[in-house]
Amino acid sequence: MSTSPLSWSELDALTDKEPDRVNGPTNPQARLRLFGQDEAAVQVTLYRDHHAWCPYCQKVWLWLEEKQIPYRIEKVTMFCYGQKERWYKQKVPSGMLPAVELKGRLITESDDILLALEEEFGPLEFSMGDRQVLPLRQLERILFRAWCMWLCRPSLSERQDRNAREQFIEVVQEVEAALARTPGPYFLPEFSTADVVFTPYVERMNASLFYYKGYSLREENPRLSDWFDGLERRSTYRGTQSDFHTHVHDLPPQMGGCWANNTPQTELNQIRVDRGPWFGLPDVAYPEPETSRSEALRRVLKHRQTLIDVNPAPDEQFETALRCALTHLMTGEDCPPPGGSEVGLRYLRDRISVPRDMSIYAAKRLRQSLEATAALSGPAQGPKIPVRHRRDQDPANFLAR
Repeated sequence: MSTSPLSWSELDALTDKEPDRVNGPTNPQARLRLFGQDEAAVQVTLYRDHHAWCPYCQKVWLWLEEKQIPYRIEKVTMFCYGQKERWYKQKVPSGMLPAVELKGRLITESDDILLALEEEFGPLEFSMGDRQVLPLRQLERILFRAWCMWLCRPSLSERQDRNAREQFIEVVQEVEAALARTPGPYFLPEFSTADVVFTPYVERMNASLFYYKGYSLREENPRLSDWFDGLERRSTYRGTQSDFHTHVHDLPPQMGGCWANNTPQTELNQIRVDRGPWFGLPDVAYPEPETSRSEALRRVLKHRQTLIDVNPAPDEQFETALRCALTHLMTGEDCPPPGGSEVGLRYLRDRISVPRDMSIYAAKRLRQSLEATAALSGPAQGPKIPVRHRRDQDPANFLAR
């Protein structure tokens, strides 16, 4: 059954109210986090990326959220996405992220930041220097190097790719063994600094190896699967969690390139991540919240004029097509867009960023509706996602408003 597009005012009437960014669950839009305390308690300012993608920022961000330390957030553009802010270069000449100001003292390097925060506020269950945590930190670096050796070097032969895979899996088995030493899902008896250290890059490994190598880290390793499930039971992690599509297309310029093999499974996985269906991918396993559609709608409405302005399709055409996609999102009914509008709809489909724009399930719902609506118009795809940079994601376009 087909329907006509809802008006902007009709769509606006379908949204929920904005959540509490200051005292509510972990979220990437917040500029201040108080956890129910008075603003006078704030002693920390976190400088992190606008894109909510930087793995080292995620590590510090997650630690602060777990400890519920009141803090302010200042957002900075990563080099990959656009021009670094002059005020930040004056503060941190290298432009390095993250940085933290703690009682007027500026600290860079994520591990140094965590050490300073531990000294001031106490550890997250176990300290960075704890005799149980130190070998796990070393194991995380060994895993990181094995991942880079497989993902970021072009393979000259199937044998080289197979050897790199085997070396990575050998290290994964060490990680599995480390997780098996505790009865729960985490590296130590309670969620701790050890888990925070592993989280950013293991999340990116799960995405990139699925897409570029046809290997599903979460599905093929039972203890890591339990670990991911344990993370997803924490609202702190869900607020920082990204999806496969965001990671696999943000990684190449950050890592200097990601190299795919030519297996049939890799090709199938790439189609799933790029063009759907997005539900059922091993990037999330907790139940979908009832609010995912309304969250996606609310976030699009907030930025709709900028989304129209930056889209490659003509403004009037895309404005109608976008209302058609949002109508599908909220009603489930097909809403045929203007002819030729599929390029604009798929351009937006490919540039939703999780968690910067919205949470993981909200993004899946929005991608699904954009694709379903685009398919009613035609087969044409949008402009390709760049691999040397991501200036198509420049936050300056949105900050100007």
